[in-house]
Amino acid sequence: MAILDKVFKAAVDLNASDIHVLPGEPFMVRRLGKMIRLKSQSLTDASCRKVILEILSPEQQQTLREDMQLDFAYEIQGLGRFRGSAMLHNNGMSCIFRVIPSKIPSFKDLGIPDVMYKILENHQGIILVTGATGHGKTTTLAAMIDYINSNHAHHVLTVEDPIEFVHPLKKGAINQRQLGKDTLAYANALKGALRQDPDVIVIGELRDLDTISLAISASETGHLVIGTLSTSSAPKTVDRIIDSYPAGEQNQVRAMLSESLKAVFTQRLLPGADNTNMHLAVEVLIGNLSIANLIKDNKTFQIRSTMQMGRSVGMKLMDESVLEMLQAGKITYDTAKANIDKKELLKPFAPKA
Repeated sequence: MAILDKVFKAAVDLNASDIHVLPGEPFMVRRLGKMIRLKSQSLTDASCRKVILEILSPEQQQTLREDMQLDFAYEIQGLGRFRGSAMLHNNGMSCIFRVIPSKIPSFKDLGIPDVMYKILENHQGIILVTGATGHGKTTTLAAMIDYINSNHAHHVLTVEDPIEFVHPLKKGAINQRQLGKDTLAYANALKGALRQDPDVIVIGELRDLDTISLAISASETGHLVIGTLSTSSAPKTVDRIIDSYPAGEQNQVRAMLSESLKAVFTQRLLPGADNTNMHLAVEVLIGNLSIANLIKDNKTFQIRSTMQMGRSVGMKLMDESVLEMLQAGKITYDTAKANIDKKELLKPFAPKA
């Protein structure tokens, strides 16, 4: 058994989200957003290298030496999978691992609103899952794939870096491709995908203009494309996509995006008031005619107010979600204050002096 296997088991038992292995500190885990030191000796650069390299294949070790960083997945039977990101830095070698649960959670498990079922009934267009790093986008993506896989006889093609949740065959066919192992780049995989008869294309991250451009093109040619972006709200997501294009192409992109955008699902994990779990706060934009016209006419600054008026079709602002959690006693006033844009909404809930 590798030394890290014991650390991973401790992390899973603690319900931690991440494990940190770095010189000068004992093994550390992130639980409910906070870093916790485990009861172990402080690691040296030599001991860090030993425990990290122990779980890597010779090919992975070579990639780490050549590229000075490596993204990979590691699995322990019966415990789960772990996404690793190893790197070289000024103090030696470190690695951060994300805990991937062995069971793919459902929308209900995660607290995803029922409107997601309707969103996933689209047969073409683009759906974006957004939020900060570490706030569960990959898990939501996995739940979406599992819902499609369980309810539709579709061919789902995923491009991931690395593969995290492994999907079993259910109603449809699923092909999961890993960057570096099964394909050279997101853009490379997307070009091939259009010839591979997919109904749904899932892109782990829309990280550059080539990938964004190919994703939008695929969504216009009869495919449902689902991807993630590290943006903090629905309006900022739309702006980010448009701004990634050269100025001369932005009008054309607005027209394309206005027609293809089906939904933006933004999420944020907030620590619970009882300090035992995290709660999912969400923002939902539905790509209806009103939203399409605002994107086309370069009036994205009006998207927020249109979302406020679109509650009947399932739209929701992050502020509304945070406020609902506070009212239900799921989160504290301080957590709500740190995560809400319009602070004046909190006046009725402010602690009395």
